[in-house]
Amino acid sequence: MKLPITRHHFVMPVLSLILGISALSCAGIAFAQSKANEKFPDRPISLIVPFAAGGPTDIVARLIAVPMGKSLGETVIVENVLGAGGTVAATKVAKAKPDGYTLFIYHIGMATAPALHDKLAYDPMKDFEYIGQVVDVPMVLLARKDFPPNNLKELIAYLKKNGNKVTMANAGPGAVSQLCGLVFMDAIGVKLTTIPYKGTGPAFNDLLGGQVDLLCDQTTQTLPFIKSDKVKTYGVTTPKRLASLPNVPTLDEGGLKGFDVKVWHGIYAPKGTPAPIMKKLNTALKVALSDPAIKARMDESSIDIVPMAKVSEPGLKDHLEKEINRWGPLIRKANIPD
Repeated sequence: MKLPITRHHFVMPVLSLILGISALSCAGIAFAQSKANEKFPDRPISLIVPFAAGGPTDIVARLIAVPMGKSLGETVIVENVLGAGGTVAATKVAKAKPDGYTLFIYHIGMATAPALHDKLAYDPMKDFEYIGQVVDVPMVLLARKDFPPNNLKELIAYLKKNGNKVTMANAGPGAVSQLCGLVFMDAIGVKLTTIPYKGTGPAFNDLLGGQVDLLCDQTTQTLPFIKSDKVKTYGVTTPKRLASLPNVPTLDEGGLKGFDVKVWHGIYAPKGTPAPIMKKLNTALKVALSDPAIKARMDESSIDIVPMAKVSEPGLKDHLEKEINRWGPLIRKANIPD
């Protein structure tokens, strides 16, 4: 006896065919992706810098771009994308295709942005992959050449008597120079008159010209002027003295215990960048930072290459989270404007 033919007899074979095609399609996509990962890179890579050419972050980026490119077998092109203290560039990278061809180098601003901007178009902890930390750049507390105090002890005593008359320059809202100034003022319990500029360049020029009294700035810009005695130097902001300035004490030595402010940098990729590509990028970064010629160039500006354990995904991610938790409360307390 013949059984009746039902819809089930047609549906099941069709469904099996569809599932089979789908499986083959997924396998094909996975295979293509695997091949793309193996060939990476096969064209130039962009390393986005969120500041102008010639600045501290740009200098670091250009120093490591060449040896990274040599290790990868393709050119790493430094691209300067300016605007909103680095957040324009960060947004661009967060929304870029996660294929390893768009990278991002950013300093401490990656950690301060969430507290500085109410409406941030990206989340530093969710929208990026972390290639690794790169360097720490020390800062120095400086004054105009003819400022009366001659050492940190004299400076603190002077500020306690004349704080409201003393001006302290910074590179603008949220800049590291401003954060350093906030930590300094909080440590000595004195509020100074702060003068914001559009960048450390003009702020430092006015310090040299005597228009402002104090500035906390990076060694990448100030070292030649410190060595030529064109500014007064009260101390470095890191826990240890600098090899390039062995006679300049730390602020910690001068009595401001635990004072530690430095400009750290990290390299990021868009979220979802494949693990094999991330591994290649991390290896290239480690090779670049291990290059003796690069280390010598960094030493010239007192830029410290971080330990290799920090040149990693967990190293950068953990540090970023700690820095967000450190600076957020301070920024909100100071009511720094967006």
